[in-house]
Amino acid sequence: MNARERVLAVLNREKPDRVPVDIWLVPELVEQFKKELNVEDELDIYRKLDVDKIVWLGIPYKGVILKDPNEHQEINHWGVKFEAVQANQGVEYGEVSFNPLKGLETLEELDAYPWPSPDDFDYVTAAAEAKELAKEFVTLGPWVSLFEVYCQMRGLEDALMDTVMNPEFLHKALDYIADSQGEMVRRFLEAAEGAIDLVFLSDDMGSQTSLLMSPDSFDEFLFPRMKKWCDMIHSYGARVLFHTDGASEPIIPRLIEAGVDVLNPIQHVCTGMDCKSIKAKYGDKIIFHGGVENQKILPFGTAEEVAQETKMCLEELGPQGYLPCSCHFAQAGTPIANVMALIETVQNFSL
Repeated sequence: MNARERVLAVLNREKPDRVPVDIWLVPELVEQFKKELNVEDELDIYRKLDVDKIVWLGIPYKGVILKDPNEHQEINHWGVKFEAVQANQGVEYGEVSFNPLKGLETLEELDAYPWPSPDDFDYVTAAAEAKELAKEFVTLGPWVSLFEVYCQMRGLEDALMDTVMNPEFLHKALDYIADSQGEMVRRFLEAAEGAIDLVFLSDDMGSQTSLLMSPDSFDEFLFPRMKKWCDMIHSYGARVLFHTDGASEPIIPRLIEAGVDVLNPIQHVCTGMDCKSIKAKYGDKIIFHGGVENQKILPFGTAEEVAQETKMCLEELGPQGYLPCSCHFAQAGTPIANVMALIETVQNFSL
């Protein structure tokens, strides 16, 4: 089996020739692996290592972004500004520095806001890339979100307060966010003609110990819109991968009911996310992706400890219905030997 066939076998609940292994790498690690393997193309990393990479898809944005030319901050199509923050030597992350909906109070102000149009994306270029990549790999994308986008636009504190104090405002904003992205995804699926295997939905609902919003709030604000997206995505023959970090177990039944096919990342060190328990409760209803602990073991442990952690995930989350990967992107500074320990442990695991 090749990488595509192996991952599809798991998604179809069939038995692959071996358990597939995916890896998520931040750009700094991608560059390290390129040098280590003497390759120039990121995809050649995965080819050379026989990694069953689920490749990410995006859609080029061709709309006009209004920006003060005197500012050096980046701005996205939602009007959210970012600034580069130095994490450690040679490593930068983009942090939100301006929330365009912060301070708005009325529904009329939301109506007047310049929401991004689905017309402003290059579906032809994106579909051509998807069709080429799908010859070899399972494809994933684009990234879409409901509350995560709203938090960036509104600010986390105000966004959470709106679930209780300003629900009408939140509903209105989420309608704009859902309609814009939903139509964008639909047009991409239409143009790609079956070359998109998974659409990436991301809404971090959990902290280390609990949900960020109540299950009732999830049901009111997110579930109906998410289900509408899932139904549309399924109508094109694609599946849904949903990302939520943290202690998210209380909403997993609702994610399944909404139509989520793959759950990422199973952060098992968080409250309620024990691998054995999650597998026993939901393993016959949803595919798991991720699992390998990425706060301590992968970046700071030994290669042997990473191998032990990976083997535990394979035994408790899999081996069937499981796509091993790190819990999130392997971060800058993570030893290449540790990433290799993850990869090789999965590749050598006996089904």
